[in-house]
Amino acid sequence: MPHEWGTPDVTSSPWDNRNSDIIVGIDLGTTNSLIGVFTNDGPSLVENANDSHMTPSAVTLLEKDNIAVGDVAKHRLISHPDLSAARFKRFMGTNKIFKLGKTNYRAEELSAMVLRSLKGDAERMLGQSVSRAVISVPAYFNDLQRKATFAAGRMAGLNVERLINEPTAAALAYGVDTDEDESLLILDLGGGTFDVSILEVFDGIMEVRSSAGDIMLGGEDFTDAIDADFREQLGDIGKSLSSEAAASLRHIAEQAKIALGTIERLSPVYRHDQQEHTLEMTQDRFSEIAKPLLERLRRPIQRALGDAGMMTRDLDRVILVGGATRMPIVRQAITRLMKTFPEHRLDPDKVIALGACVQSGLLARHAALEDRVMTDVSPFTLGIDSSRHGQGGQITTGHFVPIIERNMVIPVSRVDRFQKMHPEQTMVEIDIYQGESPRVDENVFLGKLKLHIGSGKIEESGFDVRFTYDVSGILEVIATVVSTGHEKRLVIEGNSGAMTEGEINERLMGLAALKVHPIEHSINRAAIERCKSLYENSLGDRRQLIEGMLSDFEAIIARQVPKEIETARKQLHENLDMLERDDLL
Repeated sequence: MPHEWGTPDVTSSPWDNRNSDIIVGIDLGTTNSLIGVFTNDGPSLVENANDSHMTPSAVTLLEKDNIAVGDVAKHRLISHPDLSAARFKRFMGTNKIFKLGKTNYRAEELSAMVLRSLKGDAERMLGQSVSRAVISVPAYFNDLQRKATFAAGRMAGLNVERLINEPTAAALAYGVDTDEDESLLILDLGGGTFDVSILEVFDGIMEVRSSAGDIMLGGEDFTDAIDADFREQLGDIGKSLSSEAAASLRHIAEQAKIALGTIERLSPVYRHDQQEHTLEMTQDRFSEIAKPLLERLRRPIQRALGDAGMMTRDLDRVILVGGATRMPIVRQAITRLMKTFPEHRLDPDKVIALGACVQSGLLARHAALEDRVMTDVSPFTLGIDSSRHGQGGQITTGHFVPIIERNMVIPVSRVDRFQKMHPEQTMVEIDIYQGESPRVDENVFLGKLKLHIGSGKIEESGFDVRFTYDVSGILEVIATVVSTGHEKRLVIEGNSGAMTEGEINERLMGLAALKVHPIEHSINRAAIERCKSLYENSLGDRRQLIEGMLSDFEAIIARQVPKEIETARKQLHENLDMLERDDLL
């Protein structure tokens, strides 16, 4: 039986359920981001200034050092690539730098700008301030990436109450309205990551059995495959494109990827250096060049099934999540692999955000969710580097010793006892890793701590290493000398990618000082930037036509008649849609 939400008051909207303790749910995506809350009517998503639930995860620097997020930034990726950034989610928790004009930003800072924009949209809709949030992350995000997400939330003025794994959020969105006992396989292929989770639903409890994934596989990689094929078709021209020309070609590749969902053959036109180049792409060609990417879907699915001790025949439902699952080649590949037709009843672009809203409702102890319980697992193995005495008494290093195995139910705490390698040793360095290889150099380094163990006999030098992994996927490590009780607690700082407390506070002040493009201007600015980006990829009469459209629209804006501007903006977008569609066929 579907779960019955509270009967809504037909005279009010779900946004009338205001309270000072509200928690928002956020899908911080590679390509698009969404925000919402849990209401008496269930999870509800917030619309941005463009009347859309989805805000492009893109940031741009405008004139007078104004920052804009969303559609404006998305269009300026083509016309002003050196002042704009996107697809930065993949680099959370790393030292990767994105340069906007003369200023350098980390992925956390750019993500904070997106979060701040979402936060503003929610506050306008709710009519109250928002400070608490649940944010979704890929299940295969490591500890550094999760800490980076917490840092981004803090820089956006949010207290991140919980991180929720994206496939788990999707399962909440699908499973919250059913009382049936069933097994679910969630396949989440988003813009930048691929996650797999297997869940059991019984008696109001949703239990994650296993998770697996690939954090470098997503819809953007399919766009890259088309872009690379187009470059080959362009020959020498495709080998030496400027940043603006490359951004324009990639935009055409993205449009082609979407159009191939319904059109068998495309002939997009690419304009470069006063010349037009007709490119070719078919559904069969797309399947061929995407074959290596489709093959990468197999291994995480097999690992998740194996860890759960299940076969495909044991599954009741296979559910597709993430915008990239709209591609027919992906759905066909999953159907062949699973030998069943996958389900995509809910909008794949929005389902993770809906699930994050459900999790926010669970944290807020919403009455409609009082009989629901959610458990999750550690998606990867966590352990330390160790040394061993080999044959002939030689010491060998680089061995991975698991402490928390992958797919243990979280929260979990495990402890193992170790000892020093030789009597003269007074200090041990404990290196923390995530991965599934027996050798640490093939796993992901997370951090280290040093522990003073004193001198003395080897057999009297025992020290315990305790790993505690919480529901947000954050790892705490405590090392304790058995004989003295002396302990050191791991704070992952100073290693590659981690932001210190001081850096977070410094960046927080820097972001607070940024001027944000006025929200009331962003709708029209997005239309203008779209016009300009299409002008960049036009020549001759077509360019003059677009310039005329832009001039007419700017003249109407200058008259400052809201209804007239709204009508003109709608007409402008329709005309631009027609031009882009003609370019593909």
